[in-house]
Amino acid sequence: MIVQQTLLVALVMLVDRIPVPPQTGKRRRGRPKTYPDRLFLKALVIMIVKHLHKVHELLTVLGADTVEMCTLRSLLSVNGRWPTRRTWERRLKALPDTLPAQIGCLGRHLVSVIQPWLTYGRAAACDSTVLRAIGGVWHKKDRDKGVVPHTSIDTQAGWTKSGWHGWVYGWKLHVAAAVCAVWIPLAAELTPANTADNEIAPDLLHELPTEVRFVLGDRHYNTPDLRAECQCHDRILIATLYGAYPHTDLGVEVRRIFHKLRSLAIENFNEHFKDIFDVHSQVPTRGQANTQRFALGAVVVYQLARLYRHEHDLPLNLGLKAFLKAA
Repeated sequence: MIVQQTLLVALVMLVDRIPVPPQTGKRRRGRPKTYPDRLFLKALVIMIVKHLHKVHELLTVLGADTVEMCTLRSLLSVNGRWPTRRTWERRLKALPDTLPAQIGCLGRHLVSVIQPWLTYGRAAACDSTVLRAIGGVWHKKDRDKGVVPHTSIDTQAGWTKSGWHGWVYGWKLHVAAAVCAVWIPLAAELTPANTADNEIAPDLLHELPTEVRFVLGDRHYNTPDLRAECQCHDRILIATLYGAYPHTDLGVEVRRIFHKLRSLAIENFNEHFKDIFDVHSQVPTRGQANTQRFALGAVVVYQLARLYRHEHDLPLNLGLKAFLKAA
């Protein structure tokens, strides 16, 4: 079969060549899966690139009578078999549970092939960025009473106070990214916005490449438990200190350098990510599972785009937004 190599087709085909996280635990009882998890990860790539956020939208677009869609349908088939609509809904609903491990696995693969730390210190920066929920906000007085005043409110989101945006009702995308010349997400999780950063940080640290020796974070990560977690893996946690400024201890100048590196790495990545996937205003999905699938799926697509551009000797820091818009 001759495959039309559009950018979207190329990204979908790239899924077959990326490593997948090992299976954990025993296989559940029942009939073995007819369709592998990779098939639904491919479908998620199509959903993110084409801005499709519901299963029926995906299936409608895939049903179009074009050469590209015919090619994609063949890539989503197994021995000529096509999943039923119910299978699509069930497997795509379960997909978010596997995405954090897939992001970590792909992040480690990117580090091994791009080798960003050959000329930079082996550090990773952790932070969260707020994503506004779609629709209206659920005020505390109504939430305490269990009253939902409008059907547009996403009741699974939460409140948080951002130093930049003020009070925001929505979600938090927790990310760990490589501190280097190329923005590479290494781990990611999505939670309601009222989830503390240090609660999710151990999950992010677990997915980091073994090469990481410095973990950079703001004051929310400055806890004894996270320091102990880093020490167990021979890492040093460098986080902002509590207390009034200016700090006068002996390590303040060294920390200032690391904090600048953290800011350049993770805050620039967060803004770049929001710009590419148009989430500066609101997320396009409702509910935690759907929003996890969208946000974490977008991180996977970002990683795949980095890998594609590296393999084709394209600039890694320029043109990524245009590249994905053209796919």
